[in-house]
Amino acid sequence: MKGLLLKQFYIPTILQGKTFLLAMDIENSLPADWVEFSHRVPSFLWNLIIASVAILVGLIIKFIITRLFKLYAKKKDTSYSILRSILVNLGPAVAYFIPLFLFNILSPLMRMNAVYYKPIDKTFEILLTISFAGLLVRSVRILEDYIYHTYDLNKVDNLKERKVRTQIQFIRKIIVVTIIFLTIAIILLSFESMRKIGTGLLTGVGIGGIIVGFAAQSSLGNLLAGFQIAFTQPIRIDDVLVVEGEWGRVEEITLTYVVLKIWDERRLILPINYFIQKPFQNWTRTSADILGTVFLYMDHTVPVDAIRDEFERLIVTTNLWDKRVKVVQVTDVKEHTIEIRVLMSASTSSNAFDLRCFIRENLITFIQKNYPGSLPRSRNEISNLGALEKYVQPQVGN
Repeated sequence: MKGLLLKQFYIPTILQGKTFLLAMDIENSLPADWVEFSHRVPSFLWNLIIASVAILVGLIIKFIITRLFKLYAKKKDTSYSILRSILVNLGPAVAYFIPLFLFNILSPLMRMNAVYYKPIDKTFEILLTISFAGLLVRSVRILEDYIYHTYDLNKVDNLKERKVRTQIQFIRKIIVVTIIFLTIAIILLSFESMRKIGTGLLTGVGIGGIIVGFAAQSSLGNLLAGFQIAFTQPIRIDDVLVVEGEWGRVEEITLTYVVLKIWDERRLILPINYFIQKPFQNWTRTSADILGTVFLYMDHTVPVDAIRDEFERLIVTTNLWDKRVKVVQVTDVKEHTIEIRVLMSASTSSNAFDLRCFIRENLITFIQKNYPGSLPRSRNEISNLGALEKYVQPQVGN
């Protein structure tokens, strides 16, 4: 019993690039009155006090974090704050980590049979490892929030921001997956039996790796394609793409697939290696600037100069035009109509679409009101009217 009370634990500490093991004697660090009190109290009650202290401290910390979060939530200012990010991301993880950490520290003071103590100690050791991994994952989120705040997408020319965000999303997913795998490995290797099994399995790693490689060829291809997209960046977050005949923006890039938000709020899910193997249109690859066109099919008698003057009057009245390009040209002449191309520029594809609709609607209205005879029509010429007189029904009374 006393051997358990005198149990020492070791804390790995990184100091000046070296790892030291700090041995601490739990009993010697306590006041003499506390040690004497612990021997007088029944074992069950003493163990309950230790567990209660760890849980109580954790609940107090959780209460403080919750109150601070609610206080921030009541504020109307929703701008970025590093304290808000820490509370939101680390709050729940810390609320579980602190009680487990305190219990792990105080557990050597418990008085119980080794048969019961070892499984309890191992359980809380595993829970503490999982909780610490959760802290690391949430810490990555804090860094991501800061980078998202620094590189805000809410600007007209956000090419640099989209580059950084695409890389950050992919790197975060890789880090999170790595933390999860390392946590699972640490937990499994903490069991002696698993370490022995692992040593035996090393002899079959070569053959097993080949088998797994063939079985997961598609998944590995997607993962490698993800690496390639993250750093060569044929697509980025918020890029405007035309894929499979659909127009949309890149909403999410994961390790295995890409989510495209279509203009009508649908989502198109594509495997990530699609963008390595197949052609697609990227309207914002180097810049968000884009040209838009409107085609008018008019009768040959339409006054092109009048349409050009009306177009130049209309385009300066809207903020959708970025003042780069404005052209009206006759691009084709057909049997019954002429093709008039109206070319204009805009700062984004969304503005270009709205600008095209604005110009199209107003030009059609202008032609209807001022030159209705210039709308497309078919002509038939009758040269011999006398031959048709016999087909005309005579009027009654003549």
